[in-house]
Amino acid sequence: MTSCLINLSALINKPTGISIYAQNLIPYLKGVEPVIFSAAPMGNSHCQKIPQGLSPDFGIKGHIRRLWWLQRQLSHHYRQLDSSLIFSPLPEAPLYSNCRFVVTVHDVIPLRFPKQFSAHLVGYFRYYVRQVVSQADHVICDSAATARDVVDFYQVPAAKVTSILLAYDQTHFRPCQQEKGNYFLYLGRPDVHKNLSRVLTAFQACANNDVELWLVGPQDSRYIPELKAQAQHLGIDDRIRFLDYVSYDQLPQLIGGAIALVFPSLWEGFGLPPLEAMACGTPVITSNLASLPEVVGDAALLIDPYSVDELADAMTQVANSSQLRTQLSSAGLARAQQFSWEKTGQQTADVLQRFL
Repeated sequence: MTSCLINLSALINKPTGISIYAQNLIPYLKGVEPVIFSAAPMGNSHCQKIPQGLSPDFGIKGHIRRLWWLQRQLSHHYRQLDSSLIFSPLPEAPLYSNCRFVVTVHDVIPLRFPKQFSAHLVGYFRYYVRQVVSQADHVICDSAATARDVVDFYQVPAAKVTSILLAYDQTHFRPCQQEKGNYFLYLGRPDVHKNLSRVLTAFQACANNDVELWLVGPQDSRYIPELKAQAQHLGIDDRIRFLDYVSYDQLPQLIGGAIALVFPSLWEGFGLPPLEAMACGTPVITSNLASLPEVVGDAALLIDPYSVDELADAMTQVANSSQLRTQLSSAGLARAQQFSWEKTGQQTADVLQRFL
């Protein structure tokens, strides 16, 4: 069997989303004879060192350098190693290069909410990603919802797309023997489609004034000052905590201590936080849109994310009913057991095997 080149040029120093996905897949891809291209050591004898400065850690310059490296260097390695396939855990690959490749698309959210994103990011999805999925031998998506988006937005044949649900680290995210705190928790970026403005309004309307709301994620200067001003205007700023990036090691304790995870995003390609919360035994309130029902099933409170009243009512129910919290915790733990990186990795390896 010829080797499959694994493109990990986009791995970042503080893993989130795509980086977590890529790192967890690698152990299950041994059957495709992987040759890994990464700037970070991977503990793999078949890992090839690539230049620093290609990841999103380096901003737009890193992005441009990465696309240039993919086009010029990865295609060169492909021919030099006589490979027959590239797997890229995000929708990036050498174009017009006679390289065969399989890519993963995690979402096309910038096409759904173009006014909320920079012009260069919208252009990247509208033009570059369109060419990548068009030229790819196959496209993997995190959910059936994202698969539908790829078909609809890019006019890709449905037969060319496979949905494979993500997973979580079962040794890391599990119930902790700790006393519950008195806070709702949000995990993620503060982008507009994450719906935090409605979360603040719903929290103000929640019929329990003894609880706090902790918003954990990058302190993006485009959004956080406005959210802080809103909290002050609503008179709830003394019950809101804005926390920066929390390390991977600290996450289970943070999640496990929450009354509930509040995750009413307007759209998600998958949504790892609800799955990780269920695995920790923490109740989940989330959206009834996109991929989120695929993740939580009937083990969470599903609400219309555009309805502040529905969100406020769900938060009130969870805050005031220990019986409901126990019920959601048990249902979430059972639901989380249906997900594993072994299952995700094996399904991914099966797709790659078809094109080697």
